[in-house]
Amino acid sequence: MDQVMAIENGGDDYITKPFSYDLFIVKIKGVIRRVYGEYSESTHAEVFEVDGLYMHIHQNIIEYNNKRVELSSKEFLLLYSLLKNVDQIVSREELLEILWNDIDFVDDNTLSVNITRLRKRLEEIGIADAIETKRGQGYRLVNNWSM
Repeated sequence: MDQVMAIENGGDDYITKPFSYDLFIVKIKGVIRRVYGEYSESTHAEVFEVDGLYMHIHQNIIEYNNKRVELSSKEFLLLYSLLKNVDQIVSREELLEILWNDIDFVDDNTLSVNITRLRKRLEEIGIADAIETKRGQGYRLVNNWSM
């Protein structure tokens, strides 16, 4: 309920404790990008790369084999979280917390919908079947694109 009040009273976002440092940084960068647009860009774009899959942090763009696609902020956070833990299972609860801060107010199906959207985005750049659903555990991003 505090979260709803904070946002209704003019807040852009709300982070509950404990929170991950990476989540905090990504949220701050998102606010700066929305407020200042191109002026917030550094002289060189920040890129996160795993075996040829590039994430352009300030632009919410992913690139693989010279194919690019823009992601929504939720899709971008989701992929970033999975890429940081590539080949490891990330629990649904952890992903819900990263994306929405408070899992009590989020429908469980919402994460599934975002995973489906992210899978389609990855397929657009030639990466298929990389996100595995681990029933009762969460999701795992399998590095099948560098083979």
